[in-house]
Amino acid sequence: MDTQDQHGRPAAPPAPPPTPAPRPRRSRRPLRPLLAAGAAALALTAGLASPLNPAPQQAEAKDDGGKKVLTVAVAQSVDSLSPFLAQRLLSTSLHRLTYEYLTNYDAKNNRAIDGFATDWKPSADKLTWTYTIRDDSTWSDGKKATAEDAAWTFNKVMSKEGTATANSNFVTNFKKVTAPSPTKLVIELKKPQATMAALDVPIVPKHIWEKVDDISKFNNDKDFPVVGNGPFILTDYKVDQYVRFKANKSFWRGAPKFDELVFRTYKDQDAAVSALRKGEVSFVAGQPALTPAQANSLQGAENVKVNEGPGRRFFAIATNPGARTKDGEKFGDGHPALLDKRVRQALFLSVDREAIVDKVFQGNAVEGAGYIPPRFSDYAWKPSADQQMTYDPKKAARLLDEAGYKKNGDGKRVGKDGKPLDLRILCHATDPNDKAVGKYLKEWWGDLGIGLKVNCLDDVSVPWYAGEYDLAFDGWSVNPDPDFVLGIHTCAALPVKAKESAATDNFICDKKYDELYAKQLAEYDPAKRADIVRQMQSWLYDSGYMNVLAYPNAVEAYRTDQIKSITTMPTTAGNIYGQDGYWSWWSAVPADGKSSSKDGSSTGVIIGIAAAAVVLVGGGVLFALRRRSTAEDRE
Repeated sequence: MDTQDQHGRPAAPPAPPPTPAPRPRRSRRPLRPLLAAGAAALALTAGLASPLNPAPQQAEAKDDGGKKVLTVAVAQSVDSLSPFLAQRLLSTSLHRLTYEYLTNYDAKNNRAIDGFATDWKPSADKLTWTYTIRDDSTWSDGKKATAEDAAWTFNKVMSKEGTATANSNFVTNFKKVTAPSPTKLVIELKKPQATMAALDVPIVPKHIWEKVDDISKFNNDKDFPVVGNGPFILTDYKVDQYVRFKANKSFWRGAPKFDELVFRTYKDQDAAVSALRKGEVSFVAGQPALTPAQANSLQGAENVKVNEGPGRRFFAIATNPGARTKDGEKFGDGHPALLDKRVRQALFLSVDREAIVDKVFQGNAVEGAGYIPPRFSDYAWKPSADQQMTYDPKKAARLLDEAGYKKNGDGKRVGKDGKPLDLRILCHATDPNDKAVGKYLKEWWGDLGIGLKVNCLDDVSVPWYAGEYDLAFDGWSVNPDPDFVLGIHTCAALPVKAKESAATDNFICDKKYDELYAKQLAEYDPAKRADIVRQMQSWLYDSGYMNVLAYPNAVEAYRTDQIKSITTMPTTAGNIYGQDGYWSWWSAVPADGKSSSKDGSSTGVIIGIAAAAVVLVGGGVLFALRRRSTAEDRE
């Protein structure tokens, strides 16, 4: 999930709670000069109201009765508007606008601050957490929002009645959740859990959701407006066309200044950039970032500002380790050669990450290594000189020979059964980076004698969940706390049934990794926890299951004649789109100019969030935004 800058009285985390420290965010591209990015960020935040005092914002929409409309061009599709089911970055970002979470993240330093709760503290043994729920939050239908709503939400996720797809990792260790009073929520744990100040679970209204017959099949997309208590109210939605919100005038933190927020879907990102240039949209984030060519085309354009900052995403190649269910049932058709660590490492060694950063991202990214981007410095990891797997085709060839895949007379690698080593890689059709890197892989692996089919699809989720792939382009937006993005590689994240959606990223299940995951979850000392998180990244790196190619910069653009100011996260040299919170859209101040995005009531707009998980620094929490059908789908 994504986090955003927030304001409000920071609730001091309980004595031992991990407090996220400032950190670099995970992203898919190398950062451009931070000096320039910092200057851009300062310009973006100039004139913004403080978190406690939102600045007035107005946007003129000529075709919408004088309403001030902020229109965001996005490429990703919504997988579900249900907080219990959604996994894509866009969807989870929409939920941050619709529903409050117990806590939020400060835009300046990712520290845990007030959300639906104003205070949280653990018992002496760290097994019971008590949250004070604010008494000034109401649902958009006028009913009071209380601790009972939060308890019902967590208990519903714990019930696993088809409700644990999105946020099961947060409640796996929960023993009991109760609401002794309207302003008191109590969570009892089986064992200590360091992420209790960063439970990124949208709290839903009990009186609405308890009427749903089967939550596992309910997408929350039939009755509008959707009842929520966030800064915006979801008023309309059309599949792959738009998502429309109106400002919540009763939001406890203060109403947004734009009357409406619309997310319009563009499958062609060049068309989205063109729409920005024409003033038809207010903001464009790219897929999930603008390509160098797109960003360059906007430099110097009238009334357009390009923002670039350290990214919170990583861009990687995931290897299918053999799809299986929690009880060990195997399914899918992943290539058996990839079950051999030597083969996986050979593929790793035959990918030139430096060339990808230079030629594909054109310097707008940082070369990849660990699972968590350098933006989150407290958790970031790099391999030692002896451990590092740099581009070395000769060593890769030796490993393939050792694994029994030697070249035949035609230069093709063949197994002992005489069959050629031909692989498939899932590619997001809307992501130009996937396609560009795919061409390099065909060349590099072809030189080794390995065949590669780049399978680009609009929606990769079907073959992915079915385990019908060998490799896949992967990427997540990292949250301030790394728990979520690390949890998607545990055995507990595997699906209950074959081919059904689940929290798992690519079916990794390993006893040692699970042991490390459990240790970091229970460790309250920030330094010790960070060390365990680095050990987990080291394991992922050595296994060859995840080859992190790059951390892309966040490159996006907006119209200055429609948006006067907007908060980045972090506030200095940060991103606007896909934050860990709702700061950008909630803080946006309309420009005074006459021009504004045109969005007729009949057309609607969809907002897509381009990031995928965000990491909370310090003792913070890593919350990964999910993405599958596009490059920005999963954090």
